[in-house]
Amino acid sequence: MILKEIIRGIKIKKFDGDDGLEISGISIDSNKVKEGHLFAALKGEKTDGHRYIDSALGNGAKALLVEDAPDRTYPGISVIQAGDSRESLARASANFYGHPTKELCLAGVTGTNGKTTVTYLLESIWKEEQRNPGVIGTIEYRYGGKRVEAPMTTPESLDLMKMLREMRDSGVDSAAMEVSSHAIDRKRVQECHFDAALFTNLTQDHLDYHGTIDNYYNAKKKLFTELLPASVKEKKFSVINVDDPFGLKLAKEAHGNVITYSLGDKSASVFAEAFRVSEEGINARVITPWGTVQINSPLFGEHNLSNILAAVSAALSLGSPPGAVEKAVAGFRTVPGRLERVENPLGFQILVDYAHTPDALKNVLLAVRPLTAGRVILVFGCGGDRDRTKRPQMGAVGIGLSDILIVTSDNPRTEPPEAIIDDIERGVLESDPRGKPYFRISDRREAIRKALGMAREKDTVLIAGKGHEDYQIVGAAKLPFDDRAAARDILKEKLN
Repeated sequence: MILKEIIRGIKIKKFDGDDGLEISGISIDSNKVKEGHLFAALKGEKTDGHRYIDSALGNGAKALLVEDAPDRTYPGISVIQAGDSRESLARASANFYGHPTKELCLAGVTGTNGKTTVTYLLESIWKEEQRNPGVIGTIEYRYGGKRVEAPMTTPESLDLMKMLREMRDSGVDSAAMEVSSHAIDRKRVQECHFDAALFTNLTQDHLDYHGTIDNYYNAKKKLFTELLPASVKEKKFSVINVDDPFGLKLAKEAHGNVITYSLGDKSASVFAEAFRVSEEGINARVITPWGTVQINSPLFGEHNLSNILAAVSAALSLGSPPGAVEKAVAGFRTVPGRLERVENPLGFQILVDYAHTPDALKNVLLAVRPLTAGRVILVFGCGGDRDRTKRPQMGAVGIGLSDILIVTSDNPRTEPPEAIIDDIERGVLESDPRGKPYFRISDRREAIRKALGMAREKDTVLIAGKGHEDYQIVGAAKLPFDDRAAARDILKEKLN
C-alpha cells in the first residue's frame, strides 16, 4: 500500500519525503521491522520508540511515524510527525488493514468484572444462530478454529487491526471484544467501529494507573461517549448495567440507543421479573423489549445472572432471536478459571476463580456460600506492582465472608510477597480484630496444600485471584503455575 493511503486522516504536523512510497508493513518493534516497513515510534511507560529509530532504519524501514521532531534528517526516508503517535498508529493500522470493523458486527465489553463471561456468552449465542463469531479478551483470542494466548486483554491497535482483518478474511462475521480502560486510554481501539458497547460494572481496580476512581470511570465512559458515536454503523447500542451506580450515571451520558438492564429494576429496558439462584444454577424470567426470555443456566451466583442479562441485552439489540438466546444460555457451561470446579472424590468442593478485586471477591464468596453445607476456606493474594489500596479491602472481604482465610502470594512481580501480604493483613485485622482463623503462607502451592489438608466433607475451598492463568510472575520471571493443576497434584498426593 502506498504511504499516502496509510497516513490518510492522520493529523500531521510536518511531513518530509515521498508519500508515494510503497509500504510493505507497519511495525512498532524495531526488531520486527522488515524491508519497506513504516516504523511507528510509540512512547511507552518504560521506553520510548524514538530511541530505536536507527535500529528500525537499519532493518529496512522506509518511513517513520513520530511524535517528536527528529534531531537530524534522514535522506531518502519519509518522516511523518504527528501530534499523538498512538492515535496516529490506530488510524494508520486501520487504513493499512482496510478498516475491518466496518465489515464486522462488533460488540465491545468494558467494566471491572464480568467482561470475559459476557464475551463467552455472546459467542455462544452467535454460534447458536449459525453465525461465525470471534472473541478477543483476557484468556485468549479465538476465531476460525484458531486460539492465541492473550498477552493483554485488548491488543495494541496494530495487532488488533491485523487480527480483525484475519478474522474477517477467515469468515468471521461477529466479534465480541473485551475493552480495557488501558486500551481506551492508550487509544488501541480508536479506529474500531462498534455496533454495541456494553458496561458491566465499575469497582476499585487499576488505581495504580488511573489515580482515582473518577479517572477510571472517565476512561471507560469514552467507549460510550466518543468511540461509539464515531462508529459508522447505522444502528448503535449502549448496553448498561443500571444496578451499578456508575452505570446509572453512564446511562444518562451514553450515546446511541441506550439499553439498560437490571436484576430487578422494572424501569430498566431489560430486567429479571423473577429469578432463583441455587446450586443447580440460575432460573429467571426476563422481560425485554423483544419479548419475555426464560433463562435456565448452569452458572451460579447473582453476578452471573447480571452477566447473562448483559449478553442477552446486547444479543437481542443486535438482532438475535429470543429462542436462540434461551437455547445458547442453557447450553453454556463455564468460562475457564471462573468458578471452575476441580473434581475430587473426597466430598468437598474445590473452585478456582479469577476474582482479583474487592467486589469480584465479594461476589464469588456470596455465590459459593449457598452451595456450601460446611465451611468456606478461602485462598487468595494480590498482585504486586498494582493498586495497593485495594489490598486491605480484599483482606476485609476475605475474612468477613469466609470461615477460614489463607492469605498467600499472587503475581508478586517486583514486590516482596510478604510486604503484599502485610497490606492485605491490615484489612483482615481491622475488620476482624477478635481473630477468625487465618493464615499467612507466601508460597502459593503450600497455601493451596494447607487449604486442601484442612478441608472436610461438605466444605468449599475457593482459590481466588489467578483463575485461568497458568503462570506466576516473580520478579521479571514468568514461572509455570496453575491453581487448578496445583490442586490436582496435591489431591493425588493426598489420595496416595
